[in-house]
Amino acid sequence: MNNHDETNEKRKTIRRNRIIAAICALVVVGTGFFAVNRMIGKKNAVVNAANAKKNSSESIANKRESQIPKDNKNESGENLAAGAYKPWAAKRTDGKKVAYLTFDDGPSPNTTKILEILNKNNIKATFFLIGKNAEHNPELVKQEIAQGNAVGNHTYSHQLNYKEGPQKFVEDLDKGNVVIKSIVGDKYDSKLIRFPGGSFGNKLAPFREAVTKAGYHYIDWNDETGDAEHSNVPVNTLLSNLKKYTNSDTVVILMHDAGAKVTSVQALPQVIEYLKSKGYTFDTLK
Repeated sequence: MNNHDETNEKRKTIRRNRIIAAICALVVVGTGFFAVNRMIGKKNAVVNAANAKKNSSESIANKRESQIPKDNKNESGENLAAGAYKPWAAKRTDGKKVAYLTFDDGPSPNTTKILEILNKNNIKATFFLIGKNAEHNPELVKQEIAQGNAVGNHTYSHQLNYKEGPQKFVEDLDKGNVVIKSIVGDKYDSKLIRFPGGSFGNKLAPFREAVTKAGYHYIDWNDETGDAEHSNVPVNTLLSNLKKYTNSDTVVILMHDAGAKVTSVQALPQVIEYLKSKGYTFDTLK
């Protein structure tokens, strides 16, 4: 083989090796890309499943929170457990109209704004605290008490898991109670609680019985602004809901002071003004 042939053969070999190397590189990159996409897909599936579960739980709670109880019975006509506290059930004989403003799911930065509005109007309210939020905002809990407001227990985790059963729910309430007492001190001896989403429905009958046996008293509401529906319900809708449901001499009004409830804060001055215009005075739940 002459030099020219050798040179051509070398060139062919080099080209062949380059092609093989390029093909190998493409295979490696493609395999890696497929593996990464598969991992991302699995991760997204897990995240989506978790979000779906969370959204489902929130949807159930919100659906329950949109209910207004008509009397002291559930939908089957059964009397509720003895632990039910329903101040609106007894007809007033003193000629007064009393409104109990209640705020669930705090404390949060919105609590500060609500306290300012209440203080400006010389009004006291009742705050149902989520224990884990109280742990992160102990000074707000102290401020609520210092301004003459009342606080109640809204569980530690704000979870109500039917599968785990009533005893786990009571344990979550007990944990929330410990947190509140650690912040407020021994003067906190309230056993007043509110179920996440309310205590409505036959499915919660064992839970109502369990909390009653544990010494708790639970309260729902007979009036609301509807701010449980989603984070930023328009102010005019909140006021419209309030006017629709304010039809008793004693009203326990459900609102929220969670961090996302910006329009609840914005609506509060008008809520107070409307109730005053209808002759209501304000009090706290004990």
